[in-house]
Amino acid sequence: MGVKILTEHIGTPGLETLAVYKSKGGYASVEKAIKTMQPDEVTEEVKKSGLRGRGGAGFPTGMKWSFIDKKSGKPRHLVCNADESEPGTFKDRYLMSKNPHILIEGMITASYALGANLSYIYVRGELMYVVNILQKAIDEAREAGYIGKNILGSGYDLELHVTCGAGAYICGEETALIESLEGKRGNPRIKPPFPAIAGVWGNPTVVNNVESIAAVPWIVNKGGDEYAKIGVGKSTGTKLISASGHINKPGVYEIELGITVEDFIYSEEYCGGIWKNRKLKAVVAGGSSVPVLPANLILNTVNGDKRLMTYESLADGGFASGTMLGSGGFIVFDETASIVHNLWNFERFYHHESCGQCSPCREGTGWMEKILHKFIEGHANMEDIDLLAEIGKKIEGNTICPLGDAAAWPVASAIKHFRHEFEWYVTHKEEASRPGAYYKGEKLVLA
Repeated sequence: MGVKILTEHIGTPGLETLAVYKSKGGYASVEKAIKTMQPDEVTEEVKKSGLRGRGGAGFPTGMKWSFIDKKSGKPRHLVCNADESEPGTFKDRYLMSKNPHILIEGMITASYALGANLSYIYVRGELMYVVNILQKAIDEAREAGYIGKNILGSGYDLELHVTCGAGAYICGEETALIESLEGKRGNPRIKPPFPAIAGVWGNPTVVNNVESIAAVPWIVNKGGDEYAKIGVGKSTGTKLISASGHINKPGVYEIELGITVEDFIYSEEYCGGIWKNRKLKAVVAGGSSVPVLPANLILNTVNGDKRLMTYESLADGGFASGTMLGSGGFIVFDETASIVHNLWNFERFYHHESCGQCSPCREGTGWMEKILHKFIEGHANMEDIDLLAEIGKKIEGNTICPLGDAAAWPVASAIKHFRHEFEWYVTHKEEASRPGAYYKGEKLVLA
């Protein structure tokens, strides 16, 4: 069993309560930071840890904190991005519902480091049960003196609020989240200025993922150098992985970064192998927005080495043969899965969730959805395959936020690695268009 930082005590009866959480060492980082450390010292420990953003981008967390504007004299804010709307990703809601105080503790300690006196946790609208759990934990922490005026007699004040959106995927993008938090339509902002300069209410703001913030207490308590010893290279620490699809043991797993992808899929400690003794066909490693890789490339790099569960190893080979760790939404497809059907489902989602600001995304996602539907209905031709790829190229890199890229990358990678499946839908129009028919492993299946 590897090191457990975030999930060590999950399963302990009553862990969601302050009393049980404190009995496990909870809120020690708040007392240590506020009583014995300067704010910049906390930031320095996070820098030394090598902790990278766990929401998808993987940007160094301590570096992001250091960008916040401290010279303007404006109020500063910390915002926790708990929107978690990436298809295939469910780790944050798991952590918040099972151990809410670890996030509250991280919010207080991180807010102290940033000099923020007003901070927010923004939760996806469908997760009202999580909002209620977090609010109860905040109330307990306030009553115990960890939130409010003059925390622990230090002179440091912090107000912490939990708020919810209305279920828009786009609000997982940090500037769209800020717009929504301010009560406006959740449209991404043009950058610069970045949130570190002008975020919530025009004030300097840091936006971090749930998992990133929840790792802060351990780092402050044990030290950044100790955290950096876990993992491999620049992929330090542990990572929560949301494992789903055609596996024997779907669920949320905390892994030490650096284990092999093969071990993660096949070991009994984690996914337990492919269900029904079938073969692995493909994997979406970091949520639906990352490139899909076939079995031979997800288990091995371009050099034949075993691929690791790290930011660098999964990206090895570039777009041609690499993918991204992303948010850790690990979706496994067995040999019977239809890549075209799954891709159509992804594109339906991105078309529906586009905010419509940028014409390449607004029009392109709809166009890709319609073309993919042509394949399934038996109306596509060979030229449509290249047309799909070309539309993706027109979207990628031409939008305000990464939603356009998120829609384009799965299409491009699917065509690159599974072009033969698209061609099957063209050459078997009559079979493909039969009601309930779809391609599975070179043969026709009737649902």
